[in-house]
Amino acid sequence: MSSRRHFLHSSLLATGSLALPRLTLPRFVRDAGIDAPAEGTTRTSSDAPAGARVVSTWDFGVGANAAAWPVLARGGSALDAIEAGARWAEGDLCNSTVGHCGYPDRDGVLTLDASIMSGDGRCGAVAALEDIEHPVSVARAVMEKTPHVMLVGEGAQQFAVSQGFPKRPLLTDEARAAWKKWLETSDYHPQMNVERQTKPGDAHDHDTLGIVALDSHGALAGACTTSGIAWKMHGRVADSAIIGAGLFVDDDVGAATASGVGEEMIRNAASHLVVEYMRQGRTPTEACRAAIERVVHKRPAASKTVQVCFLAINKHGEVGAFALHPGFVYAVHDATPGPHDQLIKAGSIYPS
Repeated sequence: MSSRRHFLHSSLLATGSLALPRLTLPRFVRDAGIDAPAEGTTRTSSDAPAGARVVSTWDFGVGANAAAWPVLARGGSALDAIEAGARWAEGDLCNSTVGHCGYPDRDGVLTLDASIMSGDGRCGAVAALEDIEHPVSVARAVMEKTPHVMLVGEGAQQFAVSQGFPKRPLLTDEARAAWKKWLETSDYHPQMNVERQTKPGDAHDHDTLGIVALDSHGALAGACTTSGIAWKMHGRVADSAIIGAGLFVDDDVGAATASGVGEEMIRNAASHLVVEYMRQGRTPTEACRAAIERVVHKRPAASKTVQVCFLAINKHGEVGAFALHPGFVYAVHDATPGPHDQLIKAGSIYPS
């Protein structure tokens, strides 16, 4: 059976696309009254990592991929590529939940979270970092220059300054004005998929940037970066800074990243879960869907009101994604013929 499945898989890959069978919803999902949706689009490559590929979450992933691609195109490392992509989102993009244009917490303080991970198990992270423009690069410095994995708050800032990262106020006038407007009501109801309701890349476009890549040498790497949910409690840390929640990478298997309400990723060690499902032999799309089903199983009532999204790539370059609710898109960039920057809509557990 294993040999036959591999033969069929290889034959489908040769056509340039892989049509996954509809999965049977677990009983706990059926009992919750959730219909089985159409599967999300899956990108594939050959069984061998002959070419590089980078994928990122949401519409602005196109820009992050474009910043990462020159590194991969010249044969550079996946680690360098995903750092370049994340730095673009932190510095060049003006976005309400990523980087220097992010909206502050309920006290008016802008704090940033980021993590980075190599497929060989090295990783670094920073959380609740203030006044440093590129938290992903600070996270890499934590990985490479300290015996630790995560630094937070004042300690993370102190380390960043010691490594030559300039300290400067990041809160923009627009973000400060939005915070003051919010204070009039202090109403805290984040909108699901608000990033799909506005022009991609504008100040209201939001959510975590998760970026994962496979390089031409077969190595994997990933990064997450965010300013978190607007008006969060001061000190709140997103899943983006937590290895295994917002990001996990293993050269033996693949890489996964997450977007949406970070507390759900943390509760389920979600990105690690996706990678472990791939380790069991599931495709990236199947693995992402299985992780979404776990979220529903753990908190069926809460799952109806929050968005959770997963994006994954396996060691062969096959890409897949799945979401709790409709609206999640991801961007793919590689060297295959045709458009290089493709936005692909992911499938979802809950219907439209």
